[in-house]
Amino acid sequence: MKKETALPPSHGTQPFDQVIFKRRSVRGFLPDEVPDDRLQEVFALAQQTPSNCNVQPWIVHVVSGQARNTLQEGLLAAARFPENMHPDWPVDIKYEGVHRERQFDAAIQLYGAMGVERQDMAGRNEAFLRNFAFFDAPHVAFIFLPVPFDVRQATDCGMYAQTLMLAMTSRGIDSCAQGALTLYPDLVREQLGISAQQRLLLGISFGYEDIEVKANAARVGRGTLSQSVRFHR
Repeated sequence: MKKETALPPSHGTQPFDQVIFKRRSVRGFLPDEVPDDRLQEVFALAQQTPSNCNVQPWIVHVVSGQARNTLQEGLLAAARFPENMHPDWPVDIKYEGVHRERQFDAAIQLYGAMGVERQDMAGRNEAFLRNFAFFDAPHVAFIFLPVPFDVRQATDCGMYAQTLMLAMTSRGIDSCAQGALTLYPDLVREQLGISAQQRLLLGISFGYEDIEVKANAARVGRGTLSQSVRFHR
C-alpha cells in the first residue's frame, strides 16, 4: 500500500510552547470557512499522532457547507428531546473532590462571561443547545472508533484530537472539543452515511473565533504540577 506523505508545515507557524498556552475552547465562531488547503494541512499533521501498535484507530468525518447545515438542523431538533439520547459511550459519570471543583469553576467562568445566572435554567439550557449549533463554527470534525476497539484505543483518539487541535492553533484556527456532539450518534451516522460499526467518540467544532461572542471571554485555570504529577526515583 502506497503511503501518503504529510504536507510540510506552513511558513509563519508559532513556537510550540506558545501554541500550547494559546489553545483554548472557543464557543463562538465567524462564518468564514477555513481554506481547503489549510484543512488538508492540519489533518495531515494530525495523522502523525502515535498510537498503540501503530493501529491508528481514529476514523474522522469532517463536515462543512450544506452537510454541516443539515446536520446542525437535525441535532438541534433532536436535542429538544433529551430522553432520546443514546450515546455510544457512558456520559453519566459524577465528578467528586477536586475534579468536581474544577468542573464547577469552569461553569462559573463560562456562564459568568455569558451573563447567565446559576438559577436561570432557561438561559443555561439555551447555552447548552448552542453545542448542537456547533457554536456557529463552519466546520465540525467527528471522531469515530470502530468496533471492537475500546478504552485503550480511545486513548489513541485522545492523542489524535490533541494533535489536531494544536495543529489548528499553530495555523490560527480555533476549536472546541465537545462531548455533547456524541449524544445522538445514530442521527450523525444516518445523515453522514456511516456504519453502525463506527462508534462516535468526540466532536470538534472549528473555524475562526468571533471575539464579539461573550462566551469567548471565559478563561479557566489549570491545576498545579504537584496535583497531577509524581516524580519517582
